[in-house]
Formats: sequence, C-alpha cells, structure tokens
Amino acid sequence: MITHPQAPPVPAPDPDEERRRIQTARLLAYRDDGPLVALLRDKMGPGLPPVATGLAALLAVAAIGVSGVLSPGTGAVMLLPVLAMVVLMVPTAPRDHLGRFDWLLPPLIRGTEFLAIIVLGLAAGTPKWLLFVLIYVIGYHTYDTVYRTRQSIWPAPWVFQAGLGWEVRLLLLGAGAALGVLTWVVAVMSVYLGVLFAIESITSWVRLDKETALAQASDDLEASPEEALEQATGEADGKA
Repeated sequence: MITHPQAPPVPAPDPDEERRRIQTARLLAYRDDGPLVALLRDKMGPGLPPVATGLAALLAVAAIGVSGVLSPGTGAVMLLPVLAMVVLMVPTAPRDHLGRFDWLLPPLIRGTEFLAIIVLGLAAGTPKWLLFVLIYVIGYHTYDTVYRTRQSIWPAPWVFQAGLGWEVRLLLLGAGAALGVLTWVVAVMSVYLGVLFAIESITSWVRLDKETALAQASDDLEASPEEALEQATGEADGKA
C-alpha cells in the first residue's frame, strides 16, 4: 500500500494574541503616521507612554496658542506648536498600544493636529473657511480609515505615506507659517489630500463591491440544482 506523507497540522492562532495584533494594527492605522515616523520608529527604543505624552502635547499646543507669541512676521516662532507636537508625539510610535487607555491616543493626535492647524491659521491670518476645508479633508480620511477597519478592510500602507501623515503635514504647515505663505500651503495641501483620499477611497470601495458581487456569483454557480430550485420556489412563494 502506497502512503502519502501527511502535512503537519497548522496550529490554530491564539485568540488573545490575534486580538492584540488587530487592536495594535487598528490603533496604528488610526494614528495616521507618515514617512517621518516610519523612518524613526525603529530607532527610538521603547518610546514614550502614549496617553500621558499625548495629553502633554495637547496642553503644550493649547498653551502656545493662548500665550500670544504667534503672530505674522515672527518667523521661526510660528513653528513652536508644530515642534511641540512632533517632538512629543513621534517618540510614542514604537509602543505596542496595548495599554488600558491607549485607545485614547488616536483622538489625542487628531485633536492636537486640528488644534495646531487652527492656532497656526488664526495667527497667520489664513481664511477660516480654508482651514475648515483642510480639517474636513483630514477628518474624512480618519472616518474612512475607522469605518474600513471595522469592516476588516485595511487601507494600503502607501495611503498613509502619500497622505504625509500628521507629522509631515504639520511640519509643512509650520514652515509655511514661518515663511508667511501659510494660506498657499493650506490651499495646496487641501486640494492634494482631498483628491488623493477621495480617489483612493472610492476605488477601494468599488473594488470591494465588485469582489463581493463576483464571490456571490461564484456561490450561485456552485449551488446544486436542488438548492437552486428550492431558492427559486421560495422566491416565487414570497412574491405570491
């Protein structure tokens, strides 16, 4: 008798480990880190505590905003809120984000990013409606990312790199404010990010709909004649 070698059984993944992996992946996606964080993440050791550092960054940006030190013509001083957030928040990236309150970090990052945009924009005299457009575009990207991951649909990594990440966006805005051209930087960034996020999101959802339709069609073709007859009979009875 000829026997065929048996493939070794594949061990089932540990449910708790899988849950932790998914939780970490989601929170990292919600952070919306960009190329600078990707470059430095593995070079910063264990990193800083996420939530405490996030709160410190939020308070620092708020304090700079109300201090009155930001105004047109102050040059490099306009970089203060940006540098405060980048210096504090980038070192939190290496953490595993599995702490009890680490789910608070993405809202802290997004809220601090929005606050920094508002503080810079108001200090530089950028039109408020233009600031709203930029915040709306980034907010749409955040909502799209959250909704996708809840459907187990993960945005491609290149989206976060092409979207610049919160850190590069803020550095560009800070540089624009320091050079007195923040309005133009906000306008260009709003158009670029709006087109990028909209096209990528639409094409991803359309592709998903096509894949779902093809899978459904394949299931229908694989159904036995008895199942097809039973389904057709049930539909006829329902119409009657």
